[in-house]
Amino acid sequence: MPRTTSDWNAAAASGRGGPGGGAAGMTDAVVAARQRVRHALEAVGPEFAGVLVDVCCFLKGLEQVERERRWPSRSAKVVLQLGLDSLARHYGYRREIRGAAQQPVRGWRAEELPEIGE
Repeated sequence: MPRTTSDWNAAAASGRGGPGGGAAGMTDAVVAARQRVRHALEAVGPEFAGVLVDVCCFLKGLEQVERERRWPSRSAKVVLQLGLDSLARHYGYRREIRGAAQQPVRGWRAEELPEIGE
């Protein structure tokens, strides 16, 4: 029968990413990615780096972050927003951000929809 799934045996046999690879097994792409993350976290500063890593990398919920850090309720949302703004500025996206405040208001009420045949 032909295979219907991916065959990962070839990648493991080639020695890439196998156990015991250590630092020698890391590719240039992995090293470069780690450096980019480190530079981004340095750019946002220690005030926001921990929250960004917890929420974006470890996928912790805001309530969990607040409990672990003993912050008041709903404060993690504000800190996360400030951290994301700082991260956007680091990557040069700050000028391109368009939020709900700049979008036209849309209505979905029946009287705002065009009649059929118009």
